[in-house]
Amino acid sequence: MLEFLPPGGTVRKLWIGEAEAYRDHLLRLDFESRRRRFSGGVGDDFIAQHARSIGAFGVVVYGFFLDGVLRGAAELRPAGPFAREAEAAFSIEQPWQSLGVGSVLLERILLAARNRGITALQMQCLAENRRMQQLARKFEADLKFDFGDVVAEVDPPRFTGLSLLREWTEDGWGVVNALLDAQSRLVRAG
Repeated sequence: MLEFLPPGGTVRKLWIGEAEAYRDHLLRLDFESRRRRFSGGVGDDFIAQHARSIGAFGVVVYGFFLDGVLRGAAELRPAGPFAREAEAAFSIEQPWQSLGVGSVLLERILLAARNRGITALQMQCLAENRRMQQLARKFEADLKFDFGDVVAEVDPPRFTGLSLLREWTEDGWGVVNALLDAQSRLVRAG
């Protein structure tokens, strides 16, 4: 699936050292976006703790960056070490919603899940979160309504040499983009 990002935007994996950028992104979410992301109201301390957990075993986070600032993210969290089940969660700041960012992030999460042998990927959202439901349907997810929440289940295909190569290539470009962003910030600061 070919998706386009807003001009100047890039998507890449977040590294453990970028937990603060992730925290800052989550803290910038407006009230409604934060509620949708965490299926309810959460405080700043909870968000800070959650952002630090990106270094946990098996967690993969992709970020949408615009001008070097993290504006959207997608998480892949396995149910446990070496588990075949995982959960995906998404957060995009209000000005960049409905611009295709979620589609690109979900595509990357599906590739990461596939390459890690995940056989069942769940995405939970509130029943009124139509954007998330539409995104899940776009990728042929099975939607189940459960006590005011919606659970979307996706069955990623098995990994192949080509899917592994694609992720490794994207990771390489991600490192290059991260280095260029850091250099750009240093030049602007100096």
